[in-house]
Amino acid sequence: MNASPSRPPFPLAQDGTTLIEVLVTMLILAFGLLGIAAFQSKAQMGNVESYQRAQAVLLMEDMSARMIVNATNAAAYASADTDPTGGGDPSQAPTAYGTGDAKPLDCSGEAAGTARDLCEWSKALKGAGEQTAGAAKIGAMIGGRGCIVVKQAADPTPGVCKPGIYQISVAWQGMHQTRAPKLSCGLGSYGDEQYHRVVSMRVSIGLPTC
Repeated sequence: MNASPSRPPFPLAQDGTTLIEVLVTMLILAFGLLGIAAFQSKAQMGNVESYQRAQAVLLMEDMSARMIVNATNAAAYASADTDPTGGGDPSQAPTAYGTGDAKPLDCSGEAAGTARDLCEWSKALKGAGEQTAGAAKIGAMIGGRGCIVVKQAADPTPGVCKPGIYQISVAWQGMHQTRAPKLSCGLGSYGDEQYHRVVSMRVSIGLPTC
């Protein structure tokens, strides 16, 4: 009589993985990759925003230096501060240079001094110094605009000798929505005001004759 084969006292351990475990692993991996992709997209957008803000600050400081060098004619760079509260009606926004203005890209025909400075500033705001891909500017701010307004008119009266104070602003269109700025430079130019970005500084220019 043949003896039946003995059965192991415990069931054999399972080898490999089941299909359901593979699918769950793939699903978890897919969610992880989507998260990484979203993070990279946000990081890239933040880098672009940071670059545009740095460009705006450089252009703002450039105009400040031009006005200080030409201090005698500083008031000629500015428009009146028609909107001191910085909000409300787009028609009350100060005169803006850059995107949309009539300044030429070739400034060689402009008289040296205020006219040429404003032309060259407008050219820089439009991104004329940036690389191009077809008709598009690569690296330039989107819809760059610059505004210069008088915050305090200079007064050379003897005994007063009050310096002129000017506000220089640079506006552009951001990449994502955030809180709308209160400054009026570029107001109403970018559709949703939550895409509106502005940096601003004030410069005090003394009177050389005082």
